[in-house]
Amino acid sequence: MKLITFENKEGKERIGLFLNDGVLDLSESSNGVIPNNMVSFIENHEEYLPMIDPSSHKQRYSKEEIIIKSPLPRPVSVRDFYAFEEHVKTARAKRGLGVIPEWYEIPVFYFTNHLAIKGPDEAIERPVDCEWLDYELEIACVIGKQGKDISKDEAEDYIFGYCIMNDWSARDFQRQEMKVGLGPAKGKDFATSLGPYLVTKDELEVYKEGDRYQLEMTAKVNGRLLSKGNYEQIYYTFAEMIERASAGVTLYPGEVIGSGTVGTGCILELGTDVHRWLEPDDEIELEITGLGALKNTVTEGGV
Repeated sequence: MKLITFENKEGKERIGLFLNDGVLDLSESSNGVIPNNMVSFIENHEEYLPMIDPSSHKQRYSKEEIIIKSPLPRPVSVRDFYAFEEHVKTARAKRGLGVIPEWYEIPVFYFTNHLAIKGPDEAIERPVDCEWLDYELEIACVIGKQGKDISKDEAEDYIFGYCIMNDWSARDFQRQEMKVGLGPAKGKDFATSLGPYLVTKDELEVYKEGDRYQLEMTAKVNGRLLSKGNYEQIYYTFAEMIERASAGVTLYPGEVIGSGTVGTGCILELGTDVHRWLEPDDEIELEITGLGALKNTVTEGGV
């Protein structure tokens, strides 16, 4: 199933089932039993999923009648990992560095701002004084049930679904703060895009090969293809990321785990000889097999 959060004609936030011919309002179609909040839905999804009838016409909207938001406008948390080896190698080589041995020992992550989430077609303000704005092509999974000290062999049971993630980055801010040995923080905290919908994991089974998925990942800027990779190239799987994240810590439904950038998946990695840093009016479109396309336009911040 493809689940969305949307704003209806009355300006109210709802959750819905995204279909070819429109959107089914899940609360209305269940006589108010299903909540209007995606985190609440995920918390009790085993009860709510069987209630969804895609053939119901009780409360449907055409896609032109609604505004699609991030599927998780207020996730419980967002951890972003650093799991694609090609990206790590290339990005570090740009700074004259090799991959440190510790990277191969543990999957590492940082927490980003879960209150600065953007949805499809939502404007991304370039931070004031930022001159090196970048996109990052990532896939994210969403935790579906509570757990602690989850082994990688059991981790699949804790995943509710997947979506596209764009980890927007102010590279000049990031470069300065990382020299101090703490971060990233201000280089990342202004925006993270998720969407356009949250796809339940069963829909991706057709693409599964072993412990990975064959999902092509692309990024375009103003219609020009810049980035192309595949999820199957990932070094650390989501199961391994979940094992690391949950070690000694309880994970809760509605927490987001990002993969980190796929190889070639940002301007930092490609180099400004391939494309300049992002500027106002640039349109960035990320697309992943089975997960749709996530598009945003950059605007000037502080205006």
